[in-house]
Amino acid sequence: MSRLWLKNPLAILADNAGGGIVVEGSEIVELIPSGKAPAGPCTEFDASSHVILPGLINTHHHFYQTLTRALRPALGKELFDWLKALYPVWSGLDPEGLAVATELALTELLLSGCTTTSDHHYLYPKGLEEAVDIQVIVATQIGMRVTLTRGSMDLSQKDGGLPPDSVVQETDEILADSERVVNRFHQSGPGAMVQIALAPCSPFSVTQQLMRQTAELGAKLGVRLHTHLGETQDENDFCVAKLGMRPLDYLEDCGWLGSQTWLAHGIHFNNDEIDRLGKAGTAVTHCPHSNMTLASGLCPACDLQNAGSAVGLGVDGSASNDASNAIEEVRAAMMLQRLREGAKGFSHLDAIHLATQGSAQCLGRDDIGSIAVGKQADLALFRLNELRHSGYDDPMAALVLCGASRADRVMIAGTWKVVDGQVSHIDEADLIRRHNTAARELRARSGLAK
Repeated sequence: MSRLWLKNPLAILADNAGGGIVVEGSEIVELIPSGKAPAGPCTEFDASSHVILPGLINTHHHFYQTLTRALRPALGKELFDWLKALYPVWSGLDPEGLAVATELALTELLLSGCTTTSDHHYLYPKGLEEAVDIQVIVATQIGMRVTLTRGSMDLSQKDGGLPPDSVVQETDEILADSERVVNRFHQSGPGAMVQIALAPCSPFSVTQQLMRQTAELGAKLGVRLHTHLGETQDENDFCVAKLGMRPLDYLEDCGWLGSQTWLAHGIHFNNDEIDRLGKAGTAVTHCPHSNMTLASGLCPACDLQNAGSAVGLGVDGSASNDASNAIEEVRAAMMLQRLREGAKGFSHLDAIHLATQGSAQCLGRDDIGSIAVGKQADLALFRLNELRHSGYDDPMAALVLCGASRADRVMIAGTWKVVDGQVSHIDEADLIRRHNTAARELRARSGLAK
């Protein structure tokens, strides 16, 4: 296998690697100190104008929601009312729409420096029973590392839940398909490109029976668990009124409070609950843009970390964030956490940590998330050549503080996927055209104007 030396980077998020790194096959095999050269012959890539990060890792998303960005009926609403406005539209989702939505979300993420992403697909109207299969095909074509969560809802409006009857499934059907997709698609071990987790949607859309049986199935199959929790005060009120307990008590009662679980949002926990999460080793995904858009609140990321929980970063669905940009999410996380922790309490490096090592821990992976010998060669390279960067001093700080939107180069498993800010095997104009068509058709099926 040929060896590639990414030589003399402008900055790199790795200790004692000022001279760059060497990639061989799918792995990082050597860190080069400043002024030194690799141990053997290499092809060279001049990285002197690039900031090199570990590939960013997105741990919470809903790819299908890219089809309902800035939807008029959902504007200016908080979570429950926002969902009620969108469920009737989402109920018309079909396989072709999910495929192009997944393609667009993955491409947008990849161009933002993201090399691994999770998706939480919980919407199963009639005809979309093989949603995970569709997403695996698209992710494989694009070449991104994914953790696809087999989401689910079995508590509809007629049973006291929030979603309409048309998008939920029966518990037995959910469990059978969950086992099917794990057995068919889940890869284990270093370098896995496709992994599956199990992900009942939320306390207000699933039954306790489904939560408990999913935990048992996850333990049997050896896969991780994911759900929304602690996102809004409305969720807390729902759980107390309907279940007689707070969301975290419900999680524990269902057998989910443990190191096999990572949660989306994690905003409305009290101090005792934060301690319990940390002691259990349960991880949390911070979703800054989504939390601001829906006015959900502010995740206590530092308190969770101090208690022992890993905290990662998620862009969340593109109908609440309205974008799928990992590097922009890093900047938002830094700004939002500073409101809570103060200017000295949360740095640009802390924000990058959320999207790299913290996110890798959320997904239960130790082969990605950092630049070190033996890790997968998943890398994001950014230039600081825009007007917004002019005059910078510290390049790593400038990447976050001045902002960035698009990576110049992205590598996954030792292979360049983005070169000169472009994904070579994707026609962006054609993708936008196909995606816009699917979005218009989805709106039309729900009775909204094209």
